[in-house]
Amino acid sequence: MKRIVLVSGTSNPNLSQKISEYLDVNLVNPQIVRFANGEIFCEIEKNVRGADVFLLQSTCTPVNDNLMELLIMIDALKRASASSITAVIPHYGYARQDRKVSPRTPISSKLVADLITVAGATRVITMDLHAGQIQGFFNIPFDNIYASPVMVNYIKNEVANENTIFVSPDAGGVERVRHYAKKLKTDIAMIDKRRTGKNVAKAMNIVGNVEGKECIIIDDMIDTAGTLIEACKALKDNGATKVVACATHPIFSKPAIERIRDADFLDQVIVTDTIPLCEEGLKVEKIKVLTVAEILSKAIHRTFNNDSVSSLFI
Repeated sequence: MKRIVLVSGTSNPNLSQKISEYLDVNLVNPQIVRFANGEIFCEIEKNVRGADVFLLQSTCTPVNDNLMELLIMIDALKRASASSITAVIPHYGYARQDRKVSPRTPISSKLVADLITVAGATRVITMDLHAGQIQGFFNIPFDNIYASPVMVNYIKNEVANENTIFVSPDAGGVERVRHYAKKLKTDIAMIDKRRTGKNVAKAMNIVGNVEGKECIIIDDMIDTAGTLIEACKALKDNGATKVVACATHPIFSKPAIERIRDADFLDQVIVTDTIPLCEEGLKVEKIKVLTVAEILSKAIHRTFNNDSVSSLFI
């Protein structure tokens, strides 16, 4: 008889607990110990022999610690004779290093894929992958779940009106924005930006008419918020009456929280709980957090029962 086991890492315990409640499956919290020199020890305090294990762990800040913890937990589960190990990684770290951008540089997202596979994962579920080609770095089944159903539902009920326009912060995000615009039957615009360094971008031109419009910027992540702030300035300078930003992954590296809090031209930021907000972020009223626990729970349930996952988004 098939048996499901939910195991949670330490990176996002609140999301793990919500998923556990949606699935009505008890959550297993392994004993995680960090030795004085930083080494990580893991002990799974439950019998998982022959079970289908779903391991919940975001590789968010501190990325390297959480990634190593994920690998060690996978190895522990493999050695405990789990039947299958599905790594549920709501935020996939190193996703921006998906190709060689200059000579003698790594493709770190491929390296992470190899590490997860060699550790013993038999399937990966993640959310809003930064670069779709990362799926091809794996030789095991890979499901990229989208947060758009959660986002679209909130935007439709709480934000959008007949004056709304969706905006892509760069050329690479146009397809994502077109999906939202199609769902809500609105126009789209795009910001032409130039990246002048790591985490540094300059908004140059607006492609499309945003004058008198309420703009909703759609992106997959917000890191330092430098690109976001530049985009908001450009939209307001071109006549936008309101600017709302939506992103699945609130990485919020310093000084993102301060920039968002102090930006009078940015009215609201909508994110999900793939990455837990710090205490400082929770105090910023303009940041709205939506949960993706239900949609991840459905993906886990359908994977366990060998049902279609893609039908969640059709």
